[in-house]
Amino acid sequence: MFSKSCKYAIRAVFYLATYGSEEDKLGVDDLAEKLNVPKHFLAKILQTLVRNKLVSSAKGRRGGFYLSEKNKKSNLLAVIECMDGPGTFTTCILGLAECSNDLPCPYHQSIKKYRDKFYDLVSSESIVESAKRIKSQNLKLKI
Repeated sequence: MFSKSCKYAIRAVFYLATYGSEEDKLGVDDLAEKLNVPKHFLAKILQTLVRNKLVSSAKGRRGGFYLSEKNKKSNLLAVIECMDGPGTFTTCILGLAECSNDLPCPYHQSIKKYRDKFYDLVSSESIVESAKRIKSQNLKLKI
C-alpha cells in the first residue's frame, strides 16, 4: 500500500520518537545504520520530512534529527501523505484509473472498510501515542 520511501519515513519517525530527543539528536549515519536503510536515500526522506515540519533538525557538531513537541503531536497520516501524497487512501487498490463508490473495481467495497478504519486510526493518534504503543507491546522496528 505504501511506497518504499513512505515505509522508511514511518520507520525513521517512529525510531526518532522512541530513541531520539532534542538533547540527543540522531545523525543520518546512525539512523541509516540502525534502520538498515541506504544513507543517501534516508537523507532525502528526512529532508522532505523536515521541509514539511514533521521532523526537526539542527546543524553543527551536536546536530542531527529529532522530534520537537510539535512534531510529536502530528499523526502518521501526515507522514504518509507527505511521502505518498493525499490520494493514498482513495486511489484504486488495483491501480485502475477509475474506481469509486459509483464505479467500483472488484475489490473496492471489500477494501474500503479496512482503509477507512486504518485512515481513522492514523489520523487520530499522534506519533508519540503510536510510538508508545509500539514500545509497550515490545514490538521491534524492522531493521
